Amino acid sequence: MNTEVFAARHIGITERDLPHMLETIGVENVEQLINETIPDDIKLKRPLDLPEGISEHEFLNHLQDLAKKNKVFKTYIGLGYHESLTPSVIKRNILENPGWYTAYTPYQAEIAQGRLEALLNFQTMVSDLTGMELANASLLDESTAAAEAMSMLFEVRSRQQKKGDVVKFFVSEEILPQTMSLLETRATPLGIELVLGNHEDFDFSDKFFGALLQYPGKHGQVNDYASFVEKAKAKEIKVAVAADILSLVMLTPPGEWGVDAVVGTTQRFGIPLGYGGPHAAFFATKEAYKRNIPGRIIGITKDTDGNPALRMALQTREQHIKRDKATSNICTAQVLLAVMAGMYAVYHGPEGLKYIAKKVHGQACTIASAVEKFGLKQLNTSFFDTLKIEVGDTSKIKQMAESSSINFNYVDDKTISISLNEATSNEDVIKLMKLFMLFTEHKEDTFIENAIGDGKIPSTLQRQAPFMQHQVFNSYHSETELMRYIKKLERKDLALNQSMISLGSCTMKLNAASEMLPLSWAEWGNIHPFVPVNQAEGYQEVLKSLEEQLNVITGFSATSLQPNSGAQGEYAGLMVIRAYHKSRGEEHRNICLIPASAHGTNPASAVMAGMKVVVTKTDDKGNIDMDDLTAKVEQHADNLAALMVTYPSTHGVFESSIKQITKLIHDNGGQVYMDGANMNAQVGLTNPATIGADVCHLNLHKTFAIPHGGGGPGVGPICVAEQLKPFLPSNPVIETGGENAITAISAAPWGSSLVCLISYGYIKMLGSEGLPKATEAAILNANYIKDRLKGKFDVLYTGERGRAAHEMIIDCRPFKTNGIEVTDIAKRLIDYGFHAPTVSFPVAGTLMIEPTESESRAELDRFCDALLAIREEIDEASAEETDNVLKNAPHTLGMLTNDSWSHPYSREKAAFPLPYVAENKFWPSIRRTDEAFGDRNLMCTCTPIEEYMEV
Repeated sequence: MNTEVFAARHIGITERDLPHMLETIGVENVEQLINETIPDDIKLKRPLDLPEGISEHEFLNHLQDLAKKNKVFKTYIGLGYHESLTPSVIKRNILENPGWYTAYTPYQAEIAQGRLEALLNFQTMVSDLTGMELANASLLDESTAAAEAMSMLFEVRSRQQKKGDVVKFFVSEEILPQTMSLLETRATPLGIELVLGNHEDFDFSDKFFGALLQYPGKHGQVNDYASFVEKAKAKEIKVAVAADILSLVMLTPPGEWGVDAVVGTTQRFGIPLGYGGPHAAFFATKEAYKRNIPGRIIGITKDTDGNPALRMALQTREQHIKRDKATSNICTAQVLLAVMAGMYAVYHGPEGLKYIAKKVHGQACTIASAVEKFGLKQLNTSFFDTLKIEVGDTSKIKQMAESSSINFNYVDDKTISISLNEATSNEDVIKLMKLFMLFTEHKEDTFIENAIGDGKIPSTLQRQAPFMQHQVFNSYHSETELMRYIKKLERKDLALNQSMISLGSCTMKLNAASEMLPLSWAEWGNIHPFVPVNQAEGYQEVLKSLEEQLNVITGFSATSLQPNSGAQGEYAGLMVIRAYHKSRGEEHRNICLIPASAHGTNPASAVMAGMKVVVTKTDDKGNIDMDDLTAKVEQHADNLAALMVTYPSTHGVFESSIKQITKLIHDNGGQVYMDGANMNAQVGLTNPATIGADVCHLNLHKTFAIPHGGGGPGVGPICVAEQLKPFLPSNPVIETGGENAITAISAAPWGSSLVCLISYGYIKMLGSEGLPKATEAAILNANYIKDRLKGKFDVLYTGERGRAAHEMIIDCRPFKTNGIEVTDIAKRLIDYGFHAPTVSFPVAGTLMIEPTESESRAELDRFCDALLAIREEIDEASAEETDNVLKNAPHTLGMLTNDSWSHPYSREKAAFPLPYVAENKFWPSIRRTDEAFGDRNLMCTCTPIEEYMEV
């Protein structure tokens, strides 16, 4: 074996495995399997136009060379992004730990109690600091969170306002520029009218449904908004505040003013800048809005034995349930980053956060005192960490600053702002003061060491309320204790470093260590997203190369890396289509056709983009019903905007009529949006352009190896055909996007740039030969599982020649005659050491299985052995007798070691049903959760167990 070939390390199947697997499937070779799976008319006729793959060693050397092209300045730009210090214990034990970064979204509570507890800590921290009753488990970035707040307030307008068709939303001119751009994007299709202005001049007599304030303002001014909020409430105007989370340690929390929502980012709680992301936003609100809050909420419930348990509450995949009625298309959170931010709060505790905040504020006061002595005017009357300084000539000070490797924010040609942060040392403060001394040609410098300014927060805005009093924030302040706490939580979770996670549509593949290592390098982590482009040449080379790689893979002309999730990519793609139609004078085109089998985010995204959803039927084989589609296209031809299609289908099938479908849409004036969730079955063998699509999003956190991180980070770039290229999204601070670009989709110009290094490395190391081999292996593995289970589990849909794509759906509904539900199978798989496949999606009562290319034949066999053993257990079960091994699953260690055992099966059968299980046993920490109890008694912050159990 050539040890330098990355494909051999990434792809789990070896040459020795092939004869047995091919025999099981019933084909002579892999080529025959692919020919029987993918329609001939969409196969690529030539190899990918990409270089050959390079070794892991070569890749790391390559990235080191590129990293040197990034200039890591001391950056004081602010605007919602600040350098922070990631505690080493968190970096090593979470960010660099596959036990945390390879886990999936915690839909199965029994194997996710560790992440759920970490997220509950995050929610509690946010609720405490904002002074709000309820917080979710993170959103994508501050600007997205602000847009979600606007949408939520629009949704919950009073009846009186709705009757009056009130659509105005006030935005303070203090708002961050990237947030304003994103608000514009989201407001237009919803019919919301944005009014930008000064909060002090706001006319409360006009008809507004809501307002958004920035606290502190974009250039640092801290305003007292209490009277504004009071007057707004009197007029039934709901108020959201975008707040800096570190400032809330010292400032009055907005919740005390009675606001309706508080949003922001937790990036400065130990998360690297990463040239824009990924970072975890927060969203806090009143309990009255608990069913309107976007994203996920972690709640407390109890398990079968009555013990406290955590689970995802209320909004769990709500867009899949409500579809076009969903309040948002939010699917992906930023769990890994939220876990890190929450653990940062656990490590420092309230007193540690106070120390950091006071230090930053004190340094800002010191510099303010100095510049005023130098004769400059500091314009903020009240501030936390950001100064606004009138310098007279910004070009001169910019030249001086950059020659000293310093970045300021240049407000206009006479004014700058400087945002201090946790990483600012006393030496940095002295260096800044000396820079201003030289700029003003001030001669005396003897006062510098003693230039400590007074605090600049008025007493009316100084925080009085305590925060983070719960035990978890006051127990783990030594590295030893935090390391053990993190490990304690990690042991409760089943991640990819334990066993295969065969989630259909989710593509849980290897996240190679060589792809992950550079994320910890300072040259990649400490770059602010708004630095001059020439300071980020290494990043620019990676991002442009990745865009070109994705263009080749999809067959399209251009790519935008800005969307921070697959759902955000869907929205971006539809907004680009909307702009295209508008440019042609066909703005009336607003009908979006969506097959009934589509992901729930599809219809939600279409509605958010201002389109009307028309659902098309699927036939008995799971394919798009051509007769129904044709009828719907003809009915809506004049107004047809787009078709959203997943390919291969959500049912795991390459539909042979796909080119006929896309031609039908084009012939009637529409564009084709391809959902890239199943791109792992296409790369190198076919592509979206070949099937006739015009735009697709790609899940870099699926097909292109970015880890799921327990439910985020995600990256969902869009790739577009030539006619859509001019409309790719822009950014208001750094120029990006097309000639006629739509406004921002996410806050940073290139979205979550840091984790794009992973996908760049994945493609770079697999290369033109390895990428199609990986796709072939994914299809091979899926069909191997399908045929190993033949006769025991029915596969619901296959292609015309009986083949699955990279995933399949097994039907568990017949087992109801034995009293067994699909959930019972999912929970029993935990006892065998496996995360369940996707449950009841896209068809209720089924399991959707996707093994990916990374798994070995040995692991595939263990998984199949587990399912086959469960099939025997199903045969043993009866609807009359519910005390069986399936209904009682999963079995905890506490249950197995209890002195009492009254079940009709043995403890060994419960815990060690197959020999391999004993070698690497995973013990769930709880039994099945009581979802109904949790919804009736919603508790979403760290609460003393005694208080909770009294409910």
